[in-house]
Amino acid sequence: MNDFFDNQRLLEVIWKHRFHFVIVGIIAVILSAFFSSPMFITPKYKSSTKAYPTNLGVMSEESYTEQMLEIINSTDIKLKMFDAFELDKVYKISKDDPKYLTYMLAIYDKHVSTRKTDFETVQITILDKKPERAALMCDSLIHFYNQKVQEMHSEKNWELAKVIKDNIARQTTEQDSLRHLLVNFRDTSRLYDVVLQTPEVTRGYMRSMVEGSSSMQNEKEIKRIYNNLLENGADVHIMERRFESLVVSINELKVEYDKAISEAEKRITYAMVVEKPLVADDKSYPVRWVIVAFTLISSLFLALLVLLILDYKKK
Repeated sequence: MNDFFDNQRLLEVIWKHRFHFVIVGIIAVILSAFFSSPMFITPKYKSSTKAYPTNLGVMSEESYTEQMLEIINSTDIKLKMFDAFELDKVYKISKDDPKYLTYMLAIYDKHVSTRKTDFETVQITILDKKPERAALMCDSLIHFYNQKVQEMHSEKNWELAKVIKDNIARQTTEQDSLRHLLVNFRDTSRLYDVVLQTPEVTRGYMRSMVEGSSSMQNEKEIKRIYNNLLENGADVHIMERRFESLVVSINELKVEYDKAISEAEKRITYAMVVEKPLVADDKSYPVRWVIVAFTLISSLFLALLVLLILDYKKK
């Protein structure tokens, strides 16, 4: 058995059957070229595009490029591609098939590939029977990506706008209630601004106590206001401060609400295309020379193995 793969023995067999090897090689080349022709293997054309993610918000610890890859590879976008290009007809998968989605997603993943480049761009590569459709699918994938991010962005900001609107409504109700209380209380107590009135009322009250009623015709009114100030001044002051803080808070919330609405309705792009897809003028699959070379080498090796076995048995 040690002599089976002896170098000299190999060379002798090859030289002895050189014409057989030539014939096997010629047949292998002809057959591999024939069976790798468009008659048996449908040629496919490649189109690719590169894009930078832009205007993305922070969603997780992933980089913007990784976020873009996640969205592009989402099932939602794949389903949109199925419908837009009627890929069920292209891939010849019936929608009535119980495993329709399984088959479609598997074939789609074989024809559509995405990756992050060394320069943080996302490269999209698509193989298809038609070069025009391959290029159009690249463009559409970017379009659906922008659309998906826009939907996510809008949904988030509409939710934020609703929360802010509810807060504005709640604080406005509280503000109206405080306004009503303050108006009624001011009409009955004559306390219009506790901070400003406190020193004036106190001075008037002390003056009336010192000088007597003869010098103060409105002594009773001053005493009434002073007593109201003592009894209710603190509560009125708290209500006034709360009312003022509500005015400021509502104004700030309105600014935030307008900003959220603006963000929700904003229409911008979320991918900057740096390399547009081109319509291929030559097929990328199958690579016939690789098939021919592999078939030739395999055939010659198999022929050598068979001839070695036959030669070994003779001896």
